[in-house]
Amino acid sequence: MIVNQLGSWTIQQRLDSMEGRINCKQFRIREGYGKFLPSYKAWGNRRWGAKSNGQSDGVADMRLGHGAEWDMNDGGHGQIGCCVVLKILSKIPEDFYQTATGHSLPSHTLQYLTFIDFFSLFFFNINMVKMEEDKERKIVLTKPLTIGRESDSDSYKAPNLMQRILSLFKNVRPGSDLTRFQLPPLFNLPKSQLQCYGESVYCTGSDLLSMCNNGESPMDRFISVVAWSISTSRPVTFGVAPYNPILGETHHVSKGNLNVLLEQISHHPPVTALHATDEKENIEMIWCQRPDPKFNGTSVEAKVHGIRQLKLLNHGETYEMNCPHLLLRIIPVTSADWAGTVTIRCQETGLVAELSYRSSNSFLGFGGNHRVIKGKILDSSSLKVLYEVDGHWDSIVKLKDTKKGQVRVIYDANEVLTGLETPILKDSERVWPTESAHVWGKLSEAIMNKDWEKAREAKVEVEERQRDLVKERESKGETWISKHFVVSNNKEGWECSPIQKTVPVAPITAQ
Repeated sequence: MIVNQLGSWTIQQRLDSMEGRINCKQFRIREGYGKFLPSYKAWGNRRWGAKSNGQSDGVADMRLGHGAEWDMNDGGHGQIGCCVVLKILSKIPEDFYQTATGHSLPSHTLQYLTFIDFFSLFFFNINMVKMEEDKERKIVLTKPLTIGRESDSDSYKAPNLMQRILSLFKNVRPGSDLTRFQLPPLFNLPKSQLQCYGESVYCTGSDLLSMCNNGESPMDRFISVVAWSISTSRPVTFGVAPYNPILGETHHVSKGNLNVLLEQISHHPPVTALHATDEKENIEMIWCQRPDPKFNGTSVEAKVHGIRQLKLLNHGETYEMNCPHLLLRIIPVTSADWAGTVTIRCQETGLVAELSYRSSNSFLGFGGNHRVIKGKILDSSSLKVLYEVDGHWDSIVKLKDTKKGQVRVIYDANEVLTGLETPILKDSERVWPTESAHVWGKLSEAIMNKDWEKAREAKVEVEERQRDLVKERESKGETWISKHFVVSNNKEGWECSPIQKTVPVAPITAQ
């Protein structure tokens, strides 16, 4: 029997001391907004509520907060098990119970019910809560960003794109900070920035992380880490962008033995933390990064501050690296590309890599060589260049041994970034309310259906809910605290460390 209630109340339930036995298999209280408290289980035949609150006459008091649910599953004792009918002041007729359960109400089962603190009406639903939850919980997963013809990000582009973009920036001055700039749904990809960060880790066509761990020598492992770092640069489409994550938003996905968890630990400025662990390979990743987009008049450049760590624990090696900046050119020719220098450093081995992301344009921005990556691997103690890196991060990257002159391919984007499939939802009940695919589910569905009015309403709903939460915290003098990371912000920037040693298996799996 399930009760939805609107107020705060206490129920006293007295059962016949002679016959009122219930085999209570499961009793649980669900808080509002999908949060689940632990299940309380009592096995074997017992009088319901006996001595549960220190009383000897079988009285049980249960206080439920606003929006909670009381759920008792049939334990199978006799004919009625633990299906208990709550009769509000004896106003619910006997046939209501019989219709709901298929059984007659034995006179000895329930003697009477007394309600105190009766402040509101109660609405009864029989075996409908799970169906209602499934209908309300909109969890939408989308295909990862990929390269070539498989990419479907172009299908989300707004009509009259250039005209709309120019209208967006007509009142924005060069040098303006765009972290608080709100994009209409017409310019959104159907996914959060957290999902984009996560995809760069768990969505790959080949297991580059295992190659990093299985390298026989420090140099072999370092070269594999360079290739893995390049693989985290994913294609970007001009004119569309992911959602700006809300404070406390999470994204939790597993692929094989790799479990990945991201959390938005700050909204203004936007800061994202990532923790990923692979217990089989004994690999750990910790990221803390903050994008800083600025409008430069003819382009938008989003510098990404922060450090990414990759730990190969079997070898006692930690690799630290930054990531390239995103450059969006508006005129004379629209384009989206990664730019800047990425430095990869391993303190234990003294090896360093410097990778330069660049694009060369010809006259007036037409033609040119795009998505170029050039760099070198050197020994930091002698500053001697050991290898040269050259290629395109969206196709082939080669490595040249400066001593022997040998050239080999270390990265093939066609192997890594093609054939990527949409993650699979394995267990919807285990998805957190803060999960990106749930927070933005209605908006993502509307964008995919190109229902722009519904998309606008869904986005406004999320934003207004966040504003209400901020006002509530301010009125109570509360400060938001991360659930998964210890966070600090000092002169050197944002830092985060995971609270848990390992990331648990997620209810969403990448293929």
